[in-house]
Amino acid sequence: MQHPPVEPSDAVVLDAVRRHWSPAVDAVRYLPVGFGAHHWAALEQGRERLFVTLDLDSPRHTLASLEGAYRAGVALAGGGLEFLVAPVPASPDEVTVAVAGGRLSVTPWVSGTRPEDGSAVAPLVARLHAAPPPPDLPVWAPLVGPDLPDRLRDLTAAPWRGGPHGETARVLVGEALVAVARWTADYLSLAARTDPTTWVPTHGEPGVHNQLMTTDGRLLLVDLESLKLAPRERDLAPLLPLEASFRTAYDGPPPDADLLAMFDLEWRLDEIGQYAAWFAGPHGDSPDDRTALGGLREELSRPDRPTR
Repeated sequence: MQHPPVEPSDAVVLDAVRRHWSPAVDAVRYLPVGFGAHHWAALEQGRERLFVTLDLDSPRHTLASLEGAYRAGVALAGGGLEFLVAPVPASPDEVTVAVAGGRLSVTPWVSGTRPEDGSAVAPLVARLHAAPPPPDLPVWAPLVGPDLPDRLRDLTAAPWRGGPHGETARVLVGEALVAVARWTADYLSLAARTDPTTWVPTHGEPGVHNQLMTTDGRLLLVDLESLKLAPRERDLAPLLPLEASFRTAYDGPPPDADLLAMFDLEWRLDEIGQYAAWFAGPHGDSPDDRTALGGLREELSRPDRPTR
């Protein structure tokens, strides 16, 4: 997120990091990066040492599933998947700690940049999919229920006057209600056909925004809050359209076109639901608000992904 949260303050974050991870940390600096979670750099004498994340409860994960996902990330990284940037446990019993209604976690600070070739992650994703699932790994379930179209219809029935983009967003969602109903029906039909016996550990969002090329040439996967046992297409859906070379570089079974379409619909519908809630309530005109409005427009207007 581009702006720090109202809570917790930097002082609260610093205190939590010092108590649970490293008393040598003497300052934190908010990082205006990403979207959906808040991040800080934890410093020792002016040098970055830890990357701090505050995840909040959301439709995509509960606070309990966050702990399970991060615990699974620690197990997977320790079990041979060295390319996963796993959290540093806060204690023998917890990887994360409760702070300001969310869960705070830290990873080692790793310097690097986004890679130019997003398909280079293919071998890493294949290794993740081939790994034995840790016992704490959360299990995927459909994110979107059959009530989404009705909830959006009810939500758009009254003006959205909580901020400058409310009415624009309400009109956009209202004009797409028929499409949302069709997308929801298609999604639930496809989700009912999944076979849990074929599910594997998945990252959830392995696109280039969660890839890091280190200064010494190692490619890493970051942001493990979305780890789940799920159909492998959960990872492949966002990657295959972006990099044609990924399809040949991925050393795994051929993806199922129906499941690729299902996860594309899941992302789209969940984004629409979250953005609708955002603009139906109090909001402003910050860069985060404008990014959210652009995201809503994109999800409502982009082409459908074909099934078989």
